[in-house]
Amino acid sequence: MEGLMDGNTRHRSGELKELLSAAYTRTRDGDFAGAELNLEEALRTDFEDEEVISSLKCVHFWKERFDRVDEAANDFEKGDFLLREWKAFLLFLNRVPGAVEECLYALRHCIFGAALAAYRRFAQNNDGNDPELQYRIGLCLKRMGDYQNAAEYLELASARDGENAGYLAELADCYAFLNEVRVSKVFFREAFYIDPQGIDLQSLESLLIRRLIDEVGKKNYPPPVAQEWIPVFGVIYGVFSVKRELRPLELGKLRQGIFLLEKRVIEEPENEILVPRLINRYFWLIDHYVNIRDSRPKIDEVLEKIKALDQQVYELYAN
Repeated sequence: MEGLMDGNTRHRSGELKELLSAAYTRTRDGDFAGAELNLEEALRTDFEDEEVISSLKCVHFWKERFDRVDEAANDFEKGDFLLREWKAFLLFLNRVPGAVEECLYALRHCIFGAALAAYRRFAQNNDGNDPELQYRIGLCLKRMGDYQNAAEYLELASARDGENAGYLAELADCYAFLNEVRVSKVFFREAFYIDPQGIDLQSLESLLIRRLIDEVGKKNYPPPVAQEWIPVFGVIYGVFSVKRELRPLELGKLRQGIFLLEKRVIEEPENEILVPRLINRYFWLIDHYVNIRDSRPKIDEVLEKIKALDQQVYELYAN
């Protein structure tokens, strides 16, 4: 999620405000050369204005990239090029103090709008039902704030590839923005059960998941390990609070997964992702026992296994 910094709040002349507004309009339209001219003129008007300086850096970053987008072999690769460069841009923003929301909003609509157009052109001449293509279209729509249409495309992608954690997580994010909180929680929990490593945390923006990600981040786990702890603390903090009954086949896979993970935890003590992954599956097994009103001893047995793995997690969960 992009971190937006406060812009320069000191008094600006009317001319400077007009130049910034014109620059952002041109940025939104993909006219980076024109936006650069506006910002360079604004810089001559006030060479110390932090917003002008940061916006000029951002526009220059994208002017160079947009000049290279046509080098891609086809429209699908054009879209992918823009999505990759957006990730690079987010890293670049860490070195740009003073970046303001208005500039970043214009850039988001330009970049994801261009990627969306490229993917849609590709879909017209190729398999428009390909889940990867539907996912990318949905992702672009989501980043532009069109959550309803984004959810429709992400639902199509997930229906064709229900084991893709990335698709489900983005769909959950859309539902959070649509205020479908219960559905969002279900899909987030499913996604982090399937494959926490397959989820792009940076792309998730709803407060529902961002707060959880930030809380886990405070615990200073290394990134791959932190992603495995997100569903564990999601249960503990009540974010992943919506449960569902497991089908017999799913229960069989859950038990088999637990058996294999228990073995790996013993054999690979240095592998830090295994413990949180196993604890999360124990949580699912406990939910199953609760749903079918199974005997308390089975639940207590699983709780003892959690306690042996992580005393603190056990106390937070059990109390």
